[in-house]
Amino acid sequence: MGLARPLQQLIQELGRLPGIGPKSAQRVGLYVLRQPEADIRRLAALLVQVREKVRPCQRCGNLTDEGLCPICTDEQRDSSLLCVVEDAVDVLALERAGYRGRYFVLNQDPRRGRQPVLEDLDLKGLHRIVSEDQVREIIVATNPTVEGELTARFIARAMETSGVRVTRLAHGLPVGGDIEYTDELTLRRALEGRQTL
Repeated sequence: MGLARPLQQLIQELGRLPGIGPKSAQRVGLYVLRQPEADIRRLAALLVQVREKVRPCQRCGNLTDEGLCPICTDEQRDSSLLCVVEDAVDVLALERAGYRGRYFVLNQDPRRGRQPVLEDLDLKGLHRIVSEDQVREIIVATNPTVEGELTARFIARAMETSGVRVTRLAHGLPVGGDIEYTDELTLRRALEGRQTL
C-alpha cells in the first residue's frame, strides 16, 4: 500500500465503521494526520469516554450517561404513548419525525453486538412502564423484517391482558416511489393499510 504501518492500521479500523468504504477510510485517515494534535487527542478521549460512560437508561433502555435519559426525565412528553423500538438509533429517527411520546428500547445494550432473541426481551420492564405511566397505546416500531414481525407479534401477545391498545407502524409505499418497481409484499401491506382521503 505504500503507507506507514500505523496509518494503514488506522485506515483498516476506519473501514470497519458502518458507511465508511475503503476510499472514505483513507480520506479520513489522511485528514487525521493534518489536524492539530490537540484536536486528535480530544477526539480519542471522547471515543474512550463514550465507550466507558454511555449506557442504557435504567427505565427505557435509550442511551444516556446518567441514570435516566433526557426523554424519560422530560415532563412535557406524552407518557400515555409508548413506542417500542429495536435500537437507540431508532429513537433518533422517530425524534426527527416529531414523535413526542416515550420509548422502550429492546436491544438495550448495543455493546452486546447482537439482536435480542425473543426470550431475552425485557417484558417485565415493559409491563412496569405500561402500568406506572398509565400507557394507553403501545406503538411497535420494529423493522419490517421477519425478526421484526415476530417480535411485534410476540409483544402484542404479551400485552393482550394489559388492556393497552397495541399498534404497529404502517408499512407501504415510500414517498416518491413508483408502484411498478415495488415488491408484492410492500404493495400488499400498502393495500391493507390504506386510508380514507
